Amino acid sequence: MKSFFKTMLATMLGLLLTIGIGIFILFITITAIASSSDESKEPTIADNSVLHLRFENQIKDRPSNNPFENFDFNTFEDRTPLSLKSIIDNIEKAKQDDRIKGIYLDVPSLKADMATTEEIRKALEDFKSDGKFIVSYSENYGQGEYYLASVSDEVLLNPAGELNFKGYSATLMFFKDALNRLEVDMQVIRHGKFKSAIEPFIRNDMSDANRKQYQELIDGVWNNRLQKISISRKLSTEELNKIADSLEIRIAEDALEHRLVDQLLYEDEVIDLLKEKAAAADEDLNLVRLNSFKKTKKAKSIERGQATEKWNAKEKIAIVYAEGEIISGKSKDGSMGSETVVEAIKEARKDERVKAIVLRINSPGGSALASDVMWRETQLAKQEKPLVVSMGNVAASGGYYLACGADYIFAESSTVTGSIGVFGLIPNLKPMLNNKLGVHTDQVTTNAYSDGLSSFRALKTKERESLREMIEHIYDDFTQKVADGRGMEQSEVDSIGQGRVWNGLSAKRIGLVDEIGGLNSAIAKAVSLAELDEYKLKVLPKKQDPFEKMMSELTQQAKLNLLGQEFGAAEKYYLNFKRILNADGVYMRMPVDVTVE
Repeated sequence: MKSFFKTMLATMLGLLLTIGIGIFILFITITAIASSSDESKEPTIADNSVLHLRFENQIKDRPSNNPFENFDFNTFEDRTPLSLKSIIDNIEKAKQDDRIKGIYLDVPSLKADMATTEEIRKALEDFKSDGKFIVSYSENYGQGEYYLASVSDEVLLNPAGELNFKGYSATLMFFKDALNRLEVDMQVIRHGKFKSAIEPFIRNDMSDANRKQYQELIDGVWNNRLQKISISRKLSTEELNKIADSLEIRIAEDALEHRLVDQLLYEDEVIDLLKEKAAAADEDLNLVRLNSFKKTKKAKSIERGQATEKWNAKEKIAIVYAEGEIISGKSKDGSMGSETVVEAIKEARKDERVKAIVLRINSPGGSALASDVMWRETQLAKQEKPLVVSMGNVAASGGYYLACGADYIFAESSTVTGSIGVFGLIPNLKPMLNNKLGVHTDQVTTNAYSDGLSSFRALKTKERESLREMIEHIYDDFTQKVADGRGMEQSEVDSIGQGRVWNGLSAKRIGLVDEIGGLNSAIAKAVSLAELDEYKLKVLPKKQDPFEKMMSELTQQAKLNLLGQEFGAAEKYYLNFKRILNADGVYMRMPVDVTVE
């Protein structure tokens, strides 16, 4: 009888869950249809309007097309990331629109990587080149927000606001003592004295080599940004460094006194200023939000250099996005799957209307095997049509492996790249299991090392030697591929390799990249190499249907909820731990837990 009631209860719960999901899907479908209908209507843009750029949500290379993935149902706020290319394209469109007189840059909190900020700032500089104005305003400027805002004709700050200007630091987190207390022995084999991805597991601080590379990395980024702020604000880099070193900006009046901002105004006063600059005849300022402006029709053709991006062009340039940690198989959970990327490059290669490929890389690396699988497909594509790489915020280790064979490589000045090195990381959990948890393992084997390369015992000498030989072979292959792709000697690649990371400017100086520039620069180069007069873009990989993805996520969440919240939380921690410790094979990777601020 108890079994019967349990079965009935489970059936009723399942039915209620199904009905609930069905109602939710119906609500989403109706909302999506209504939203789609609204988006098909082109908004009316009045003369003397100002484009209002308010960057509150995260800015990503290619956000998900699932409208509910980043929807906060507690506050009913949309947290969907903004598309970097959409931002840049709309700034360019606003430059060509005579109705738009200027840009109001509203930066309460900039959630963007360093290279992403660089690309947006360049687009804003170009916007000003036709005589249009940019005014920025914030109640509080962080260092990233201020760097972006410094491109403006006028930088405005709230009278009670703050401006953070103190220089950059890079913070790494180390786990050696924590792992020792848990009696977890991290067994590491690597090639590259700068290959610091494993240091958090075996040290409590940076090695001298690691400290050197990160010092040079953040110095390069800081000096580059100082130079640009210096030009925009007409202040010397010496003055700016003195301000940072002395912490001279403490209150809003200090920022005004040291000429980092132009005026201290409240928001209503900013609106009055914008109205005056736009010469608006109406009583109200015509502010146009980005979400509204991007619904305006794009010009049927956009002149870029000697080529034209045309909506009905027959010939195409393919943009293949390669983002996230590199894994084998399909892309998932923000990771870059070799199978997914290979399929995308292959589709572009076999499409006769695609005349060149732009590979947009934003990855710290990952699986060596998966990196090589994707590299092979880049070389097959390169044999048939031009291949240009555009690096985002990071294209390091396996990310650089994927890039090195291209015809031409672009990076931003603050892009983190290089990290040409290899490592293997195998945790020995036996002491922890035995001594902390009272868990023991036993096994039977057929051969001497059948139970080897596992987390349940320490590596034996022969196994360590075998793993080292494997890593040396992969490193040799890595450096040779870089040498072949970049037209360098292998010994030269080794001298700038060893796992060392470089910023984009340094990478250009030593030959790892060809030119400083963003995605649009890479597209222009691909068009030039393909010798096209007109083109349109094809974006790959194709995104998963948002409703299929949502159903999959809802189903998984339902399973966790039925098993209890405690299990869901435990699984989340387990997956995070597994991602750190359960590396699949040999890795080409740079550190992930680095915070630059």
